[in-house]
Amino acid sequence: MFSPAFHSSRYSYKMCLRLYLNGDGTGRGTHLSLFFVVMRGSYDNLLEWPFQKKVRLMLLDQNMREHISDNFQPDTSSTSFQKPVSEMNIASGCPLFCPLTKLKDPYLCDDTIFIKAFVLRD
Repeated sequence: MFSPAFHSSRYSYKMCLRLYLNGDGTGRGTHLSLFFVVMRGSYDNLLEWPFQKKVRLMLLDQNMREHISDNFQPDTSSTSFQKPVSEMNIASGCPLFCPLTKLKDPYLCDDTIFIKAFVLRD
């Protein structure tokens, strides 16, 4: 499933998250997989390419104690981080983001999880 599109700041990169609740690739059947997707946006001609900002993905502990997070630095040679030529680039991120055995209270409450993405400044 995809999140709604968002921007890292005003007049910036358009992006979304892609989530596989039962994992994808090396995480299939064992992990929640979480990926970052660069999308074609209105400001692309004003932005620096490839996308090079560090990204932090976070699964929120709904009791606010111990969030699960992972940071990654984009591989600037990957097509995932080049200026998009279609609606969205290939997703890149964390196939082993969170073991399914850990995905319960306090992360999953009332069939709901909360995920945050941060685009970190240089």
